[in-house]
Amino acid sequence: MLQPAQGDMLTFLIVSGGSIWLLMELAFSILEKMQAQEILQSLRILEFDDFSQFLKSVPATTLVGIGAFAAVITYWLANRPKAVKPPCDLKIQSKEVEEGGGARHSVLGDGPKLLTHYYDDARTMYEVFQRGLHISEHGPCLGSRKPNQPYEWLSYREVFNRAEWLGSGLLHQGCKSSTDQFIGVFAQNRPEWIITELACYTYSMVVVPLYDTLGRGAIQYIINTADISTVICDKPEKARLLLDHVEKGETPGLRSLVLMDPVDQQLVQRGRSCSVRLQTMQELEECGKKHMRPPVPPKPEDLSIVCFTSGTTGNPKGAMLTHGNVVADFSGFLKVTESQWSPTSEDVHISYLPLAHMFERMVQSVVYCHGGRIGFFQGDIRLLSDDMKTLRPTIFPVVPRLLNRMYDKIFSQANTPIKRWILEFASRRKEAEVRRGVIRNNSLWDRLLFNKVQASLGGRVRMIVTGAAPASPTVLGFLRAALGCQVYEGYGQTECTAGCTFTTPGDWTSGHVGAPLPCNFIKLVDVEEMNYFASKGEGEICVKGPNVFKGYLKDKVKTAEALDEDGWLYTGDVGKWLLNGTLKIIDRKKHIFKLAQGEYIAPEKIENIYIRSEPVSQVYVHGDSLQAFLVGIVVPDVEVMPGWAKKKGFEGSFIELCNNSDVKKAIMDDMVRLGKESGLHSFEQVKSLHIHTEMFSVQNGLLTPTFKAKRPELRDYFKQQIQELYSSVSV
Repeated sequence: MLQPAQGDMLTFLIVSGGSIWLLMELAFSILEKMQAQEILQSLRILEFDDFSQFLKSVPATTLVGIGAFAAVITYWLANRPKAVKPPCDLKIQSKEVEEGGGARHSVLGDGPKLLTHYYDDARTMYEVFQRGLHISEHGPCLGSRKPNQPYEWLSYREVFNRAEWLGSGLLHQGCKSSTDQFIGVFAQNRPEWIITELACYTYSMVVVPLYDTLGRGAIQYIINTADISTVICDKPEKARLLLDHVEKGETPGLRSLVLMDPVDQQLVQRGRSCSVRLQTMQELEECGKKHMRPPVPPKPEDLSIVCFTSGTTGNPKGAMLTHGNVVADFSGFLKVTESQWSPTSEDVHISYLPLAHMFERMVQSVVYCHGGRIGFFQGDIRLLSDDMKTLRPTIFPVVPRLLNRMYDKIFSQANTPIKRWILEFASRRKEAEVRRGVIRNNSLWDRLLFNKVQASLGGRVRMIVTGAAPASPTVLGFLRAALGCQVYEGYGQTECTAGCTFTTPGDWTSGHVGAPLPCNFIKLVDVEEMNYFASKGEGEICVKGPNVFKGYLKDKVKTAEALDEDGWLYTGDVGKWLLNGTLKIIDRKKHIFKLAQGEYIAPEKIENIYIRSEPVSQVYVHGDSLQAFLVGIVVPDVEVMPGWAKKKGFEGSFIELCNNSDVKKAIMDDMVRLGKESGLHSFEQVKSLHIHTEMFSVQNGLLTPTFKAKRPELRDYFKQQIQELYSSVSV
């Protein structure tokens, strides 16, 4: 008998030798829909008065078959996968606050009383780490690796000792133990980032993250706005960038740079020439070790971090977050998930999302609080898969863009009709389980199909959290099935620390962002110009609670725009309450504009529809008040596009396909079809497209570090193409 090629092994297993398992799985799918009494009733054919006569009349092979079938049923009934038991009635996930003006609260909290902390001994970020220190019993805390090497770990005790030394060194060199003392951190994710953060918390100082993608002008703006005199950075290149600002007189208050990596004497001398002290982090820790200071722990109401949001227009805004804000937010997450997920010191988190943003920091806070481990990626996102296989994390925070890439890659590998059919059949079977509340990774389909996907993430992931942007229901539903772990979706922004809604365990439906967290209320307010009214369960999403920030640093005008007198945060997003008390994001208020005929357009709503087109990886919808219609920029998916185009009858390389006007028309037709199915008006549909071959990215300045479109930058970048699109269409 011919043996199958390696790439066709899956097809061979299922079509030939695996047939019996496929039939059994189909039988189980029928059994799952039957009650035990129905199964017993169907077996009563064996209850004959003359049972012995019956046995004699049946061939031995048939008896063996009946016995085997009965054994399979008995085994299945005893071992059938159990559904996750929801912590509440999934038909009622939030309730209205009495006399709350339409505000709603989580049913998982203590009634309308908002949660401020989960553990009595962890009310500040300093105490959060102390709790992890005691639980871990000096176990591993922070890990990093070099190429093709295993992870090397610092223990909780080592991390805390180094934080005290670093903090003492900062104090010895003139910093203050005060919430007025801002320390800049300009580095990629690595253990020293966390040591610096903890040093600040140990002595009640405030962390101010900086990051490359803010741009030179923004970094200068932050240093001056926050009166930062000391910046701790990772590489000499960043020190040189900061010295450029000092030498030009743009940041006169910057007086000290501390490098995590070694520094050469030439750079030290350059700093000295402009009155800036340069030293390594190791040198500063040695200084602190000789001049130790007792900790000055912060209070919950003290400022912990000023997180400058990258924004899509103008200068970044410094969101002021207290220790109490951060603790309340991750406590809400713990409360929602406590029935299904208990973090332990055995949990491992892979850190690759920017630490300058609160989503990543919230996940890390949960891990520290329970004595778990944080492993950092090597710094190159292309090596993330290798890092995950080595680290084998149990917690994996993601952004929808990464989920989309995973989904596209899985389906692109099903490159024959039968493989595609098998994959779609398997995903339907597992998605049916997920809808019943069953989350597992040991089904037949996991063993034959999805185990490779799970192994690519290390094979131990038990929780995935996605946020920062809307997730496709199709992608989310498939990956919940394929990855065999709990996949949660949240919604929020920096100004409410990170999240304000979260998936309720057991509710594995898609198309919404869950119910309010137990640490905040949510209400919807009218957006008259967009015809959204709270009386109809629609409107701008507003958040209130102990996780809501205190305002923007030294910016009373923007603070007043975001926070009203009663403490409600106006998010700029438009939501809709679903019947079960969950929230659906349906629009964006901040980016609306008018067309020439006076129609309001919300481009992000349209983009979220168009992105569901199979060959489309990214899309930017553009319009302005001098034009009567919309145009678009599309970046096709380099892995999916060729296969999709081939099915449409088009051949060629990726670049050739992108330059093919008929392919462009086919893509636009597919997008318009999706728009019609989603109820877009004619004026909301694009009338012409430009196909672009390079992805929008953080590196090329077209996306924010949380992967949101930087609309002004996209408009300027594609200015010529947009003009050509408008001139080529007559409406």
